[in-house]
Formats: sequence, C-alpha cells, structure tokens
Amino acid sequence: MNMKQMIALTFGVVWTGVLVFRFLTIDSVQKYRPPIPKKLPPPPMTTLQTTAIPPRTINPNFKNLLQLIDWPVPPSAIKHLNFSTSPTKSSYHLLNSRKVYQTGEKVEVIITARDHNGQPKEYGGDFFRAKLHSPALKAGVTGQVKGYNNGSYLVTFLLPWPGQAQVQIRLIHSSEAVDVLKRKREDSPGKVYFNGYFQFNGTNEVMECNLELPGHDVCTYKDPISAETWLCVRPQKLPCYSLLYHSTGGYRKVTNQLEDSLLSDSVTNKIIAGSVPTIHVMSDNSSVGLTSNLSTCSRDQKSRQPSGFYYADRWTSITCLGRHFPQPGDALTCLRGKDIHMIGDSTLRQWFEYLERFIPSLKRIDLHANYPSGPLIAVEANAGLVMRWRAHGLPLRTTKTKMSDLHYEVAHLAGIGGGPHTVIVLTLWAHFTSFPVMVYLERLERVREAVSNLLFRSPETTVIIKSANTGYKSIFGSDWLSLQLDILLRAMFKGMGVIILDVWDMTSCHYLPDSIHPGPPVIKNEVDLMLSYICSR
Repeated sequence: MNMKQMIALTFGVVWTGVLVFRFLTIDSVQKYRPPIPKKLPPPPMTTLQTTAIPPRTINPNFKNLLQLIDWPVPPSAIKHLNFSTSPTKSSYHLLNSRKVYQTGEKVEVIITARDHNGQPKEYGGDFFRAKLHSPALKAGVTGQVKGYNNGSYLVTFLLPWPGQAQVQIRLIHSSEAVDVLKRKREDSPGKVYFNGYFQFNGTNEVMECNLELPGHDVCTYKDPISAETWLCVRPQKLPCYSLLYHSTGGYRKVTNQLEDSLLSDSVTNKIIAGSVPTIHVMSDNSSVGLTSNLSTCSRDQKSRQPSGFYYADRWTSITCLGRHFPQPGDALTCLRGKDIHMIGDSTLRQWFEYLERFIPSLKRIDLHANYPSGPLIAVEANAGLVMRWRAHGLPLRTTKTKMSDLHYEVAHLAGIGGGPHTVIVLTLWAHFTSFPVMVYLERLERVREAVSNLLFRSPETTVIIKSANTGYKSIFGSDWLSLQLDILLRAMFKGMGVIILDVWDMTSCHYLPDSIHPGPPVIKNEVDLMLSYICSR
C-alpha cells in the first residue's frame, strides 16, 4: 500500500482528486496517520479554477421563499449622496391624534422620506426601524413598518402599557444603501475571507479559505454526512490533508466612494425628527386582555406582530404565556434531567454563559478547546443536567480553532438520539450575512432535513430555533441583511413541529444601544422565554 492509499484509508475515502474531510480529532489523525516520511510527497493534482464564479442557479423549491424577501429597488442608479434618503430631512406625523388613548389600542404614524435636497422621495425601499418606548417605565414595543413604494410609510404601534409613551423612528439604511448591500451580498462573497493553517513535519503555511475561491488551485474538503464543502488555496509546500486550524482572515474593501458615503455613519442608524407628542395611555385592563387568553408556550405557535413588549424591563410575550425565572432554583427545577445541545453563533453562546453564571451549581468542564468556538460543556450532576454549546460549521468568523472541533450542524444532529429529555437549540444567520442568499438557503435546507430526521426518530425531542437579532451596521453585516435571513429562517422551519423563538423584537425595542451581542437584561429575558418553552410540559 502506497502512502496516498494509506492517507485515503485514514480519512475513510478513496482519493479521487478531491479530499473528503471528516474533521477527525487531531489525536485520531495522529493515531492512524502513517509514519511521516523524511521528504513530503508532491501534492495531489486537482483542476485549476481559472474562471469567475458563474451565477448561481435558483432552485425551483426556493422561488416562493425568495419572494418573501423581495425588496423595492431604486428605479435608477444615483450619482450623488444628495439624491438618497436623508435622516435629517425625512419626518413623520401621527394620524388621528387624540389627547388620551386606552391600553390595547393602536396608533398609526406616517413617515415621509425626503432626499438631502429636501425633495420628497417618489419610490420606496428605505429600511426604517420603529419603536414606542418609555425610558421612565423601561418599557418598549416594536412598531410595524409598511411601505407604499412611493416614499411614504405607515407605522403601526400597539399600546400595551398605561402611562406615557414616545415614538422613535430610525432610518437604518436609505433605499440606495440597501441596494448596495443587496448587490455586494450577491456579487462579492469573498469580501470576508478566512485563514487555513497547514502544518506538517515542521513546515507551516497559512492559506486563504472560503466557500468559493475562483481562479485558484484549491484543496476541497467535503463532509461525508452534511455534504458541505470548504475550499482552501493549495499550499505551495504542504499536502491538503495537513490543514489543522481555521480562523477569520480579514475583510476586503468592495465599495467605491459613493457607496461608502451611502453606508457612512452620518446617514446610518439615525433618528429622524417627527411631530408626535408624548402619547398618554390610560388603563382599561386591555393590557391584561392581551395575555389573559394565551396558551402555554409550545411548538408551532403562530407568532404575532409585535411578539411582545417590555415593561419594567421584563418581557411579556403576547404569543404564548411566558414565565419568568427570578431565582437560580427556578431555572434549575425547569432544566432538571435535561440534555441540552446549543449549536450556533456567539449570540447563542450568550445563553450558555448566562445560565452558567445564573445557576451556581452548574459547573463548566474544561475541554481545552478554543473558547470563542467551543465546544463548551457544563453539568449539574445532582440535577442530571448537561448543557453544551458549540459553534456551527464553516463559514465561521472566529479566532484560531482546530478544524477537528468545527462540526457542521447536520453532522452533529445526526449523532443525537433525542427523546423527551433532549433539547436542541439552533441559530444560523450571523455568519452568513456576507454570502449570497442561495448559499444560506441551501444550508438551511440541509439543516431542516436533519431536524426532520431527528424528530422522526424521536418526536418528543424539543427543538428551538433562535431567530436573528439586531445589531449589525456595515457592508459585512447589517440589520437589513439579518432581517432577510431571519425571514427565510422562519419560513424554512414553519410547520415542522419546532419552536421559533422570536428575539428580533426583544432586541429592537429595548432601551440599551444596539449591539450584535445584546446586554444582560435582554439575554435574561431571552433565556426566560426559552425556559418557558422547555418547561411548558
């Protein structure tokens, strides 16, 4: 048996010019690797990619999903910032103003978008976010924005609490900026790139890696369970199988001067002026009526808009009868006997970290892994609780991490037996905002199939899908890009017998500044809502 055959045997495949990489642990690789020769063999040949990436073929199954994220586009390209929507010249006013309102009622606001010359816009596509809030009461609720594609927008607010309330509307991106985000998402997937660390027999090389690498001689890695592929530029001296570590590489500038001005801080995420006075809301017990007929939190419940509101910094769901867990013992009682698998990004790792801090007897076991990407595990032996978190598979923006520690979601789910004590919590969006939508849909489709298989073999398994949250504000990640993926995420898992946990509203109307990693009060309310679903039966 020659060395090439032995290498193929190590990874459980036959060498065909494309390496099928199973992400074995480093120890396993060392154990079964053949003796290292004094001189490295020449790298195996693969086809040299010399052409640009062709346009992606639209899967017919995705056409209806793509219609859900259809967004108005400017009728023509502009040549100066002045013709884009201005946060200082745009305004809003209240419809049918009254001195006093009752809880449970709704109010409507009209936004008029204008350009920097003060001229009314004649087309839509601006991305606004709106909330009704009361700083004194630590209360907030998200407004629902509807565009008429003529430069005007209707915002509807629910009045869920008694007392004073103020309207706040922010222009996150002009329609012209949204057009830039959309084009760069589809045309420039390499604007975020990654490093692959190759090591063999004392030699080290760092090469660029990504989902697609046009015009390069590449090493191709394919996971045999999920069928996900990953590419790295072929090292000059080392073989493809010597890829041991992964990290974020960097970011490429893909915008010109005009596009930079459309996405600049001076016009992004800016509060616009309005003529709406403080709204006075009287109680007639309608706020109690918002929750009095709710059922316990369970799978496949239809989400409402808004999905809830803050009052005294506590989230009240109006989708289901949520609970709060003020004491560690309350949360531990809920989680007794549970085997929890969290798979996702750092916004989900925040839930792991919160519970680890909140329940003193829940102790972390050091797995000597890279903390930002995991895997992490904590146990409470007396309660029979095991809680895990690990990052989803590539692409992943993270610090230097063993490839063997990066598992694709599908492969990980395939190894979980499931059952009434098993809880799966998934989120998949933040690291995909810079890639074409079809990349994301194809990934979601494979994860959906894996979840479906899990529920088929173990129907009593609890599966929770965490939605996207707000906080991104750049060409590499924007609230608009996140919203697009969030719509697709919810649609893909609709009707599957899973729980869609809506945290978009929970981050968009809180008093804390926007952050991709929400502050402690938001995380506590998010985790309480998750526990409400876990402990509803």
